[in-house]
Amino acid sequence: MQEVKNMPTKTKAAGKPKAPRARMPLGDVMTELEAAGSEQTRKTYARHGAQQPMFGVSFATLKTLYKRIGVDHELASALWETSNFDARNLAVKVVDPSRLSEADLDSWARASRVQMVLGYVAHVTVETPYALGRATAWLATPSERAVGWMLVGAMALRDETTPDAWFADRLGEIESSVHSAPNAERGPMNHALIAIGSRNAPLRELASAAAKRIGPVEVDHGDTACETIDPGPRIEKTWAHSTSKGFASPAAHERSRESMRTRC
Repeated sequence: MQEVKNMPTKTKAAGKPKAPRARMPLGDVMTELEAAGSEQTRKTYARHGAQQPMFGVSFATLKTLYKRIGVDHELASALWETSNFDARNLAVKVVDPSRLSEADLDSWARASRVQMVLGYVAHVTVETPYALGRATAWLATPSERAVGWMLVGAMALRDETTPDAWFADRLGEIESSVHSAPNAERGPMNHALIAIGSRNAPLRELASAAAKRIGPVEVDHGDTACETIDPGPRIEKTWAHSTSKGFASPAAHERSRESMRTRC
């Protein structure tokens, strides 16, 4: 029998490398944001504390723009520097968290008092190596304590490295001070309580017990339709939903998803 020599195999030709995404200049982005704004949305955002300059762009439109732009750190920095509410909400979507310094994060945390923006800043921060340090620093600074509690909540759901004991200590702080805290801090503290209770089974037990001792938390939401969530039932509902989907905890469920800052 004649030996059959190994024949060279044909390999599929590599496709052409994708051309880099064309960058959108700041001026073009601002023009699109302005065109997408509406008076009704401006009124809604104003009721939630947003101030001028502001176009009133829906979050659905911001997400569409983010998908077109992708990650563009230089653009994110330029958008943030405009001080425009909508531009800043887009900046936290297109930013590259790995290129932010602690000083950048401190600057962003101090630059706004609007909880919608600060919530995004918290979720950017949790994607950096500085989350624990910034949470500690912000919680120790009265003017930054609200964003500090937002960061605690984001860490509870997405940061797997911080010890449970640290979150247990935060539960103690919430229990001892939430009722006497300034109004701007009580909502973030309430959400942090729920997030800590969603981290794992031991913290679920601790948070649920703390929620019972705390009782109802009064938060003035101003001229909005927002309501204060009752932490105890929400923790149980969140666990039931996530475990029914096969996740070990609501935090594990959250980590399986795109970051809140880009998906919302």
